[in-house]
Amino acid sequence: MKNSSMTMFITIITMSVMMILNSNNWINIWIGLEINMMAFIPMIYKVKNHLTSESCMMYFLIQSMGSMILLCMILITNTLMMTEMMINTIMSNILIMSMAIKMGVPPFHFWMPEVMNKMNWIKCLMLMTLQKIPLLFTMSLINPTIIMMVLIITSVIMGAMGGLNHTSLRKMMAYSSMNHMGWMMSCIIINKNLWILYMMMYIIITIPLMMWLNYYKLYYINQISMTASTLVSKMTLLINMMSMGGMPPFTGFYMKWMVIKSFTIMNMQFMIVIMIMCSLLTLFYYIRMMSPMFLMHYSMNNWMIKYYSYKFMLTIMFIVNMIMPAAMYIIM
Repeated sequence: MKNSSMTMFITIITMSVMMILNSNNWINIWIGLEINMMAFIPMIYKVKNHLTSESCMMYFLIQSMGSMILLCMILITNTLMMTEMMINTIMSNILIMSMAIKMGVPPFHFWMPEVMNKMNWIKCLMLMTLQKIPLLFTMSLINPTIIMMVLIITSVIMGAMGGLNHTSLRKMMAYSSMNHMGWMMSCIIINKNLWILYMMMYIIITIPLMMWLNYYKLYYINQISMTASTLVSKMTLLINMMSMGGMPPFTGFYMKWMVIKSFTIMNMQFMIVIMIMCSLLTLFYYIRMMSPMFLMHYSMNNWMIKYYSYKFMLTIMFIVNMIMPAAMYIIM
């Protein structure tokens, strides 16, 4: 695919996201989601092989299923012979489930690790961040129901337990994204706009990590030990992983602290305990990803290190996870 085509598809995706964020009816939201899907599929198929073909087909079928449920619910709402309260409840539940299918939220998550495992890191980054923004926005327009609480619990549990059984970094990051989706949906229950702050901080943490993984073409745990060459680089990468897991006092902890504080005020201690315990499990497999760098002896020739871009990525990770939390503490 030419760079001009890639630029065009990225522009279309960005415009579709802006269209959804500024929509005032469900039909416009559905149209924006369809445009977003049809622009993202050619980006997946940039490298033509059987793996990308499979991921394109899986992504298309799942997104089409979610869009079909959304459209059917929009069209038949006015024909249901029920009270307004019953219609609102049923519509809210079905719309939440359709968004969960499109986001890959457990128990509708089985497609997401498989699709991510067949893409490069840049496409994975887009699927984990940019593609989730319009879906979370749509979910924030719906009144929270018991279905959303169930999705939050299943997301944090499956996102934590699913990553324990894999050595593929892309699958582990997919389950990590599911766990964070549970926290973002919790933000929707607390405050309709709080998930935006959580998503912004999640993107800021994820981008330098994905840039580093893409730069070295790392796809499995056993490849990580052959990258970082100095103690400073090892510690910086470890800090970034700790931030992803929500370890205080790094940036990722402040994202989860907002949710914990709000749930405590709402007397939802049961939810807090489940979410914190699952965060500890995600922290475990983040540490498992980084442990080969510290525990294995290896050597690397100086000519294998590209200093400028390497130091730039480490600097970004350091600023995001060490300086940014101090600034946030002063603001808060």
